[in-house]
Amino acid sequence: MKYLLNLTRYGILSLIAFVSIFPFIWMLIGATNTSADIIKGKVSFGDQLLANFATLSETVDLPLVAWNSAKIAGISVFFSLLLCSMAGYGFEIFRSKARERIYATLLLTMMIPFAALMIPLFMMFAKAGLLDTHFAVVLPTLATAFIIFYFRQTTKAFPSELRDAARVDGLKEWEIYLFVYMPVMRSTFAAAFIITFMFAWNNYLWPLIVLQSNDTKTLTLVISSIAQGYYPDYAIVMVATILATLPTILVFFLMQRQFVQGMLGSVK
Repeated sequence: MKYLLNLTRYGILSLIAFVSIFPFIWMLIGATNTSADIIKGKVSFGDQLLANFATLSETVDLPLVAWNSAKIAGISVFFSLLLCSMAGYGFEIFRSKARERIYATLLLTMMIPFAALMIPLFMMFAKAGLLDTHFAVVLPTLATAFIIFYFRQTTKAFPSELRDAARVDGLKEWEIYLFVYMPVMRSTFAAAFIITFMFAWNNYLWPLIVLQSNDTKTLTLVISSIAQGYYPDYAIVMVATILATLPTILVFFLMQRQFVQGMLGSVK
């Protein structure tokens, strides 16, 4: 009976795993075949990978597009982690009568859908002359309520004894933050890094609205434009999708252990 139960359990898990992984397998297979083979439903690897990559390179300025995505993601991640960690640290460490009210108001902003903010944001950036610039993409992502909430919750596990000892040693508050808090909470920073990077790298809707010239577009926008033609070449769409997916996969697997520790609230 136990054997049948385990067999059923692993069978269901294997099926779920296959369903989850199949889109990636199909993407890899499609990248090695022609567009006609993909339409026909060919499920075996072909020999057109290099040809598809060459076609994509002729169609799109890959170095420029990749640089645009990397620049936006890098700036967003750096300043988002800096600002949100400082906000989360401040909300938890410093006490005042208005603290919880301000924090509750901040959390309420998470209930506002981004669709309701698009038009006001667009008008603001248009008046500021920032349309079709990467600043317009980066600025709305610098401080997000969820990341601030995440840092505050994990800061609750930060040992107050370390902060008190640092104060006795004469460290100022910014020195405590840089030299005590950040090293101790590195798992939290790693988890926030992955979340912020994936959001910034895969961001599509807002860049689609504010980025209008080809010189400023990101990988996600390029993939969308390639796939929207009258006769889209699905093979180069698959190749472009692989290129767009590789950085997120690489970042996640390199920081997987820290991500799990950070999500569990690990403090070292």
